[in-house]
Amino acid sequence: MKRTGPTNPYLRGLIIDLEIAARKNDAPIWKRVAELLSRSTRRRIEVNVGKIDRVSKEGDVVVVPGKVLGAGTIGKKVTVAAWRFTPAAKQKIEAAGGKAISIYELLRQNPKGSGVVIVA
Repeated sequence: MKRTGPTNPYLRGLIIDLEIAARKNDAPIWKRVAELLSRSTRRRIEVNVGKIDRVSKEGDVVVVPGKVLGAGTIGKKVTVAAWRFTPAAKQKIEAAGGKAISIYELLRQNPKGSGVVIVA
């Protein structure tokens, strides 16, 4: 069977925009995020806020090419960009003083991808 990739039209558009931004701005981080997002649903990344707290430092900008789940605690002010957030995850990130934004927003704010860390 031929692999077709994601069928969600918004996700497909995001992947295309990330690949264009990677070429246009010479930013390989966006190419890698696009590759991780184009995986099948079963292989797509899901990260708990507890892991984000463990691997990040105060003030980091983190991108999760998948879904952020609400298990664990977070005590640092970090900006987290992801494809999707559970309501509990978004609440915990914002309660810690951080920001939960979409990957589109991060791409607009930082087209070069400098200082962005991928958490997978």
